[in-house]
Amino acid sequence: MYGIVSVPDYLLMTLTTSSPRTSKNIFTAILIAGLVAGTMDGLAAIINFLANGGKKPESIFKYISSGLVGKKAYTGGNTMILLGVLLHYFIALSFTAFFFLLFPKIKWLQNNVVIGGLIYGLFVWVIMNRVVVPLSLIPPRPFVWKSAIINMLILMVCIGLPAALLAKKHYLYRK
Repeated sequence: MYGIVSVPDYLLMTLTTSSPRTSKNIFTAILIAGLVAGTMDGLAAIINFLANGGKKPESIFKYISSGLVGKKAYTGGNTMILLGVLLHYFIALSFTAFFFLLFPKIKWLQNNVVIGGLIYGLFVWVIMNRVVVPLSLIPPRPFVWKSAIINMLILMVCIGLPAALLAKKHYLYRK
């Protein structure tokens, strides 16, 4: 059938190059979506860091490590960077898995994939900044609206959208 393809459907069809039929396994779908979201989010964080005058982007991953090991993460070397990368992907995979579990249960998400993904990105920001970071070993930092909005937008586009689009792809072609 030929017809007009909407932008979200076009993104959904072209986001991955694998055949939709190969993504029947939910664990594989979550892993792929989590890796895509984690990579997009990590790259966006590095670009934002460099655009704001940062000189050593590896400090982003030491910051993430500091949530688990405290201030000594900043004096650690490659081990702390690797720990930060692993934690970063663990968090991205966790939020992606949660979205995949919610998706088939909430009809509104299925009918509003892009908006749902963007809202989910906001949800991720709230949980990370109001629950996870305060419970971690990261020292409190002052709230800055400009940074908060940029980080919200990054999570909306880099975590929420990929999770939503790839969840739709998984469930749509699973049948």
